[in-house]
Amino acid sequence: MELNRRTVIAGTAAAGLAATAAGTAHASSGRKPVKELFGTLADGTKVHRWSLANGGTRLKVLSYGGIVQSLEIPDRHGRYANVSLGYDDLAAYVAGTTFFGATIGRYGNRIAKGRFTLDGRTYQLSVNDGENSLHGGAEGFDTKVWDVEPFTAGPDVGLRLYRTSPDGEMGYPGTLRTKVTYTLTRHGDWRIDYDAVTDRPTVVNLTNHTYYNLAGEGSGSIYDHELWLGAGRYTPTDAGLIPTGELARVAHTPFDFTRTKPIGRDIRVGHAQLVAAKGYDHNFVLDKGVTARPEHVVTLRDPGSGRTLRILTDQPGVQFYSGNFLDGTLVGPSGHTYRQGDGLALETQHFPDSPNEPSFPSTVLRPGQRYRTTTIHTFGAR
Repeated sequence: MELNRRTVIAGTAAAGLAATAAGTAHASSGRKPVKELFGTLADGTKVHRWSLANGGTRLKVLSYGGIVQSLEIPDRHGRYANVSLGYDDLAAYVAGTTFFGATIGRYGNRIAKGRFTLDGRTYQLSVNDGENSLHGGAEGFDTKVWDVEPFTAGPDVGLRLYRTSPDGEMGYPGTLRTKVTYTLTRHGDWRIDYDAVTDRPTVVNLTNHTYYNLAGEGSGSIYDHELWLGAGRYTPTDAGLIPTGELARVAHTPFDFTRTKPIGRDIRVGHAQLVAAKGYDHNFVLDKGVTARPEHVVTLRDPGSGRTLRILTDQPGVQFYSGNFLDGTLVGPSGHTYRQGDGLALETQHFPDSPNEPSFPSTVLRPGQRYRTTTIHTFGAR
């Protein structure tokens, strides 16, 4: 995707690798996450990286964009690899258009023509994906520096990220006070809790945009990864990847992941939806709907390493994106380039363009209400 983003020159911290390794070791023993300088923005704002580990999972998070810069988990032989795509310097994140690992807001996914009407008033948002608004606009939450507070809670460790989005930012109404909590549990689960309140009616759809390759970032294609999705329907899109409003059945189509199959099995079938998106870039309608507690909706497995990822969420949808626009021009921390299909995203969410489609679950948040949602990632190897 070629998106317009602000141009900021960033100075990166070359040192700190030894401190990171030491921090990981300390975090493994249940101590607070360790902070180090990652770089400095053009306006002088410092960006920090936090390292934490627990239960066999290692996580590195940036204050810039709430970005997951690294996620390390072991394979069936206990060998660790970073399974998230990203960069090793701040400048690449600032210049990037892929949203690697980022916290997405105010609205994850697309809003048609960057417009929606709420309580009789039409709002024009930042347009940054053709004629549409994507992931909160040209300067969404992924481009902001968050306040970060580390914590320990019994056997768990984590980070609380805070940000107040002012009224009118990227065209959205209302002052939105947001807290995103990353927790690594004693079992190695990565839990994300989203929390937000507003002083005016607005729309909210927060998510995380980590790209996964369970064989390790920079190792090649994810087409042999095996995927199960608890979704009997999906939302077909128009040429601009905006849902048409239809809830189409996946049965007898390449979109059927109700039985586990390799991602690449049907990705090159000449289905009109796959041709338009250059692969999978679609919202899957979860059979469970909106639930009070997170429920298991995704299983992903890499046969080579044996690594597995299970996702539980209370949200009604998952956007499955198969890395269609990775074009070989981006270089990850491993020194390898990312090409089409070298990573995938599984974004728990409400449906794209839901502010404009009354048949979709609502994303409206009003004063006095609280936006709360939880997604849990569990890792294993077999």
